[in-house]
Amino acid sequence: MKYDFIVIGGGIVGAATAWQLIQTYPSRSTLLVEKESDFARHQTGRNSGVIHAGVYYAPGSLKAQFCKEGAAATIAFCREHNLPWQQCGKLLIATSALEIERMHALFKRCQQNEIAVELLTRTQLREREPNISGEGAIYVPATGMTDYAAICRKLLQLFVAAGGSVRASTEVKTIVEHANSISIITSRDEELRGDYLISCAGVMADRLARSQGLRADFRIVPFRGEYFRLRDNSALDNVPLDHAALNVSHHIYPIPDPTLPFLGIHLTRMIDGGITIGPNAVLAPGREAYTNARVNWGDMTDMAMFSGFWRLLPQYWQQGARELRNSLFIDAYLREAQKYCPHLTREDLLPHPSGIRAQAVDRTGKLVQDFLFVESTRSLHVCNAPSPAATSAIPIARHIVERISPRFSAV
Repeated sequence: MKYDFIVIGGGIVGAATAWQLIQTYPSRSTLLVEKESDFARHQTGRNSGVIHAGVYYAPGSLKAQFCKEGAAATIAFCREHNLPWQQCGKLLIATSALEIERMHALFKRCQQNEIAVELLTRTQLREREPNISGEGAIYVPATGMTDYAAICRKLLQLFVAAGGSVRASTEVKTIVEHANSISIITSRDEELRGDYLISCAGVMADRLARSQGLRADFRIVPFRGEYFRLRDNSALDNVPLDHAALNVSHHIYPIPDPTLPFLGIHLTRMIDGGITIGPNAVLAPGREAYTNARVNWGDMTDMAMFSGFWRLLPQYWQQGARELRNSLFIDAYLREAQKYCPHLTREDLLPHPSGIRAQAVDRTGKLVQDFLFVESTRSLHVCNAPSPAATSAIPIARHIVERISPRFSAV
């Protein structure tokens, strides 16, 4: 069978795109393929669950646009389909004079992005969160939490109910573009043909673009985010009162260093009632290396052969060393959070699954911070969908379908 559309990737961006396609083209046939036996197995199912408000992103960027639209769309989707969500708000904590200065700059960016925020003094912060310490804070009421894996499953359920087709355990190895169609060759040497292809392949995005012969002057470099889950002291006896910090009512974030690409270790309320601490951002020894034991020598070789990787390292070697230290030594990891939550102890930290951030790096060694698309006559590859991609999945999908509509009508 030949399909009108083939979508690669069963994470939330792929699921949202398939759902948007079948709404826009209900008479067209659409197939979604996923290499795993189930869906939302990687970035979608291993993220913090935060509904981001768009605090950090450059005004006018796709990140800023999609995040703000996506927060509203995510909440509306959850409401419509009775999925769990909560708008708990976020506090960004400044713990030094330098961070106070950065806090005011970040406050101005929020205003530029038209995000409702409030500056808090030390006293006001302590009133909101008695066990969090800081010199001041930014309060972002629009930030929330949800279960993105549940959203992904609902999107796929709606897609199938509307006539879409889904195939799991179907790994794409090669893409071949013909004059009148495009084919995917699977690991079973099966050929599936369509009129147009959209790849939302996460950490494999660059490889699939290159397998099609497209120019991709970047590589996906995997950064592992390691988390702990804070123990639930509500079920324990004789717990000191200072451990009430475990019951924070907001997401608690540090003020980020604007020269660094990641946000720092934070306390995140989860939709299941738990609280995580993390993530760090340590270079992973493989694109799906959720632990150091899962070294992928092919991925390591691919990184080592890419000139941009070696140009990246000198820019962030100090931060990289710090992240590695925090990965290897739990006490170093803990100290990052104790800056704003001093009552946390090592005994509070329980194991929690890690995640991988698929970060595109160009040949100059620059981290690609915004969304990146690579296109041909019959394909569009989402090659960089950085955080907040989960929050932004619905407007990303809408953007993709709007972007390809003129081309599709012409093929």
